[in-house]
Amino acid sequence: MLANLSWKLNRLRAMGAPEVAHRVRDAVQQRLQARGIGLVPVPPPASLARFGQPWLGLPSDPAPHLAAAERILAGRFDVFALRDVELGFPPEWNRDPKTGTVAPVSFGKTLNYRDEAVVGDIKCLWEPNRHLMISDLAMAYRLSGELKYAQGVQILLESWWRQCPYTLGPNWSSALELALRLVSWSHAWNLLGGIDSVLFQGSGGQAFLQRWLASIYQHCHFIAGHFSRHSSANNHLFGELTGLHVAALTWPCWPDSAAWLAQTERELEQQALLQNGADGVNREQAIYYQHTVADEMLLCVLAGRANGRPRSAAFLQRLEAMLEFIAAMMNVAGEVPMIGDADDAQLASWDKSPGVNVYRSLLASGAALFGRSDFKFKAGRFDDKSAWLLGEAGRQAFDALPVATQTRLPRSFADGGYWIMGANLDTPLEVRLIADAGPLGYLGIAAHGHADALALTLSVAGQAVLVDPGTYAYHTQKQWRDYFRGTSAHNTLRIDGRDQSESGGNFLWLRKARAQCLAWRDDSDGQFWSASHDGYLALPDPVLHRREVSVAPGARRIVVEDVLECKGTHEVELFWHIDPQCAVRLDGGVLHIRGKQCEIAMHLPDVPGATMALVRGGEQPVLGWIAHRFDEKQAAPTLVWRARLDGGTKLRTTLHLMTSDL
Repeated sequence: MLANLSWKLNRLRAMGAPEVAHRVRDAVQQRLQARGIGLVPVPPPASLARFGQPWLGLPSDPAPHLAAAERILAGRFDVFALRDVELGFPPEWNRDPKTGTVAPVSFGKTLNYRDEAVVGDIKCLWEPNRHLMISDLAMAYRLSGELKYAQGVQILLESWWRQCPYTLGPNWSSALELALRLVSWSHAWNLLGGIDSVLFQGSGGQAFLQRWLASIYQHCHFIAGHFSRHSSANNHLFGELTGLHVAALTWPCWPDSAAWLAQTERELEQQALLQNGADGVNREQAIYYQHTVADEMLLCVLAGRANGRPRSAAFLQRLEAMLEFIAAMMNVAGEVPMIGDADDAQLASWDKSPGVNVYRSLLASGAALFGRSDFKFKAGRFDDKSAWLLGEAGRQAFDALPVATQTRLPRSFADGGYWIMGANLDTPLEVRLIADAGPLGYLGIAAHGHADALALTLSVAGQAVLVDPGTYAYHTQKQWRDYFRGTSAHNTLRIDGRDQSESGGNFLWLRKARAQCLAWRDDSDGQFWSASHDGYLALPDPVLHRREVSVAPGARRIVVEDVLECKGTHEVELFWHIDPQCAVRLDGGVLHIRGKQCEIAMHLPDVPGATMALVRGGEQPVLGWIAHRFDEKQAAPTLVWRARLDGGTKLRTTLHLMTSDL
């Protein structure tokens, strides 16, 4: 109760007057809807005269898709860290598969889905309800023609409508969840044959069709009345617009459909430019959400193109810039640093290959769509997802691109706040260092940003060495949520045990550190980057943290200088998070790191009285963890350097790369 009240007060602090007025109106609307006012329990009749044109192709190998469909029919699913878990067929849609908690089937918009006691882990509950398994079964039907897969879709839908009646329960609490469900339904509709599907034959089939169309209308009407606005108008709004847009294209069956299409076209154009900078960096400062929004933009491009509603040149240019940023951040092994939040969400499970790389997949589609040989080089292959989305024409466009031998991607993304340093980039001998001086996040709450100002990541020869530990938790496990988004979980410096920015809740930052790049040079003498942030200027004795990074030609030597401008005495901690695949050994003031193809000697600041410790899997306090996937964590070595410093100080950390190949 007190935690919920504290969150509400903090949330109120992050709002301006217009948002407060909006929230009040929204609360009144919710109370009226809870009494049935403003709802559509009986949707208007659907016109069957016209439906949208499909835009999906086919992959070359049906076997993995058929195997996945068989597992679904057997009632076995993956839900984040839960692997091949028995949920039944059909599952209990209102049960959290992680905790077993069954959420109440009360009015969804007033259900407190943030309360673990009420819903369990809402993220795990919502995930199956996005209905990717329905599009999985439809893929199997499209590839095999076996009726059991199509019938499986009907069984799942009918059970969902029974268990999740209109506006009731946790699956009617978030407009984004409805939007993503509509995307899955659109994919399934097209793969099942649209209005000519075998499922719609006979009187029983027609009744099923009407039930489906009625639920589609109710989903659309709900989303249109509950868009995320003001400080919540981040990727949630973009996803909501995408779902309603795809639905309006797929099922233009009601007079409202034209208005929904016009509104979503207009707002998608606006939000694509607002939420993503001209340099291609998504303003949430979370690289997985960069993938999410780019994926939604790609879907809107393809669905619109198939239905005579092309996107603008500005929209396409922004999407291409976003893919260019992903390509620039990607190391030679296809990995990108886990900056900011990540929830592993996808619009569909298009590619069943082991170790699917969502970033390379986006670049494969982008290579074909924009004719970019450098994207093809980074992608490596035309994957199954690209085959589903772009078909044989996309594959031919990809194959026709010349084979690039090198890339000339940007190294400076000043608007987004990232700089790429190193040597031999995109070769087997690359050294890739990424420096972060970006904003904390987007809009007033900066929901998905982490307190990572001036953090660095480093990979050598495609192997991660200095890492961003990722995310792990969202709505639950507050201790872990706070750690993974806090300053001590990043390769930067912490003062007096405080995060650079002040958290007000799981997706809410109150006081936000502001970082700025002061200098950037990239020439024959190497690279130099200098940046600062003001996150500790609010201390009784203000501290300005400035970090300077010098990379020598060939990147054999990297010098990191942390400059503290202050007058008083402070407890200072410097963190270096190491990938668990590396072997580490602390010898006095030198941390030795050995990877598969490199050895690094990290010489730590030489300050009287300083202490150094390697921590793996610590819980009191939490330190020394990494989460490569949502809801999964493992112990990882973290070097923490501590000292009590008096007045302005300069701390030097020097990395010597000791490998004969570099």
